[in-house]
This record gives sequence, C-alpha cells and structure tokens, in this order.
Amino acid sequence: MRHLYFGLGLFMVLLGAIGAVLPIMPTVPFLLLAVYFFARSNPEWERKILDHPTWGPQVRDWTERRAISRRAKTMAIGAMATGAVVTYATLGEPWYYISIAILVIAGTWIATRNE
Repeated sequence: MRHLYFGLGLFMVLLGAIGAVLPIMPTVPFLLLAVYFFARSNPEWERKILDHPTWGPQVRDWTERRAISRRAKTMAIGAMATGAVVTYATLGEPWYYISIAILVIAGTWIATRNE
C-alpha cells in the first residue's frame, strides 16, 4: 500500500507542477493531496513540500488551520472570473452559465474559509 500512496503522491506533485505553470489549473489542492499521500508513504517528501518556500506556507495554513490567505482567495476567485469571461467570449451560452455556476459555488466556498 505504501508504494501505491507514494505513486499517487508523485502524480499529485506532477499535477501541481503543471498547475504552477498553467493559469487555469490550481497548484495547492494537488500539493495538499500529495502531502496526504506522502504522509502515509514517505514522510521525507511530505516534509519537503511543507518546507517549500513558495508552496509550503499555503499547504501548512490549510493542513493546520483550514485557512486560505486573502491573496490566494483573491487570485483564485479572479482566475475563475477570468475563466467565466473567456468562456463567454469563446463558447457563449449555455457553457457560460456553467462557468458562472462554478464561480459562484466554488468562489463562495473559497471566500468563506478562514484567513
């Protein structure tokens, strides 16, 4: 089972790395999953993520306090709003309404988390 968790952790790190480059894909949620899997397979890799100078503070905030910084909230909601505008400009109806629904549901959830 440790090998499966380790493999899933590596896959989540890969997805997080892709998210760090692509503006549409998130990074921290994948790193949170990676920390979960590494905690059960390789604590050294878990520690590397938690100690990372860029991503570590955000991951620690969530794992310790279930908190999202105001800057991260603003960036996430802004990215979703930009995605809704792009959806409207490129795909139009009904896809635009789906994008708005995701923005409202996910944005509300993000906005109501601790800071």
